[in-house]
Amino acid sequence: MQEQSRYVVGIDVGTKNVRCIVGYVDPTSGMPKVVGVGEAPNSGMRKGVVTNLNGPAEAIDNALDAAERMSGHQVNVATLSINGSHLLSTKADGMITVGTVNNEVTTDDVLRLEEVATTGKVPQNRDILEIVAHAYRLDGQDNIKDPVGMTGARLEIRANVVSGLVPHITNLQKSAEMAKVDSASVVPSVLAAAQAVLTENQRENGVAVIDFGASTTGIAVYEEGDLQHLVVIPVGGQNVTNDLAIGLRTDPEVAEVVKLAHARFGGKDLGEVETKVEKQTYKFKQDDIDEIVQARYEEIFEAIAKELKKVGRLGKLPSGVVLVGGAAKVKGLVEFTKDQLNVAARLGQPTGYSGISDEVKGTEFSAAVGLMLIDAMGTSRHIKSSAAARDVTKKASGFLKNIFARFK
Repeated sequence: MQEQSRYVVGIDVGTKNVRCIVGYVDPTSGMPKVVGVGEAPNSGMRKGVVTNLNGPAEAIDNALDAAERMSGHQVNVATLSINGSHLLSTKADGMITVGTVNNEVTTDDVLRLEEVATTGKVPQNRDILEIVAHAYRLDGQDNIKDPVGMTGARLEIRANVVSGLVPHITNLQKSAEMAKVDSASVVPSVLAAAQAVLTENQRENGVAVIDFGASTTGIAVYEEGDLQHLVVIPVGGQNVTNDLAIGLRTDPEVAEVVKLAHARFGGKDLGEVETKVEKQTYKFKQDDIDEIVQARYEEIFEAIAKELKKVGRLGKLPSGVVLVGGAAKVKGLVEFTKDQLNVAARLGQPTGYSGISDEVKGTEFSAAVGLMLIDAMGTSRHIKSSAAARDVTKKASGFLKNIFARFK
């Protein structure tokens, strides 16, 4: 194995922040060891999608620069996260005749079956990000998980297809390419987080991951070991900040500090609380903050409950829900979740790696860790970097001149 192939990289491109993790795969255990971490504020995105190529490109470059300096590894390829309400999961099924002379199912047969199952199910303006096979059926035998090597004539599939709009995917890839990084694959943020925080037992029993981001909330429901439903709601932590700015009659910058310091669910009456921003002190009533924060999160949980009810899982998840993302760190949110959804709940913490754990143990790093783990697997079916994305590098200008300093 070549030296470079031992490194794995995940880049979580969020609306407000970009987080990058570089890992080194231990040749003995196969477990990635975190050797580099970088984080940078992001701009040029709205509701999880790129609205200005330069903003995410610069943020990716800055986060990469920090991770590269820490790890001593130059990053050229990484697995990226994608977000936004354009992400959808749909059911698909299909059937083929096994193509080999001896009727032994091959990988080519499975790929052909997936193509048949998805043809006409995914519009031309969408790209398939993931095909999750729930079960295969071979000559009447049901619930086959992996048919490769088995013998039969008629092969069928039941699957869940995750897709996203082509322009949003391509623009994300273009931003990465402008920072001199090819996308090995593109993964929905909530699925990446699930990779880092869920156990096999939870996936089997029934569990939902809720990814509270700055401007979106992603939901992924698992049962019988597989993804059953994925949806992204276009509301997140930034909406809470905006509500506080309006309700408290203050600037959004002050409201953000108030949210991070004083947002909570439950607790004793604290009267007035103080917040310092740029040497100026602001005073607000804790009750007012509580009321505003709770109202917005109630709205978010109403939307979450609607999605869980849609797939028949509201109050029916034996392993409950796992909360991840920066906006999941509000004090008391776990108990609030239990009351709102009537299920068990816990705050997710990424696992499955070794190394500098203190740097990435926070739930806001769940997606970045998951992306690194997916990159380490090396068998992702997520879409690859497009030619259109590569072409943009030739046209890039402005701040890109500074990027090349990373490669000197």
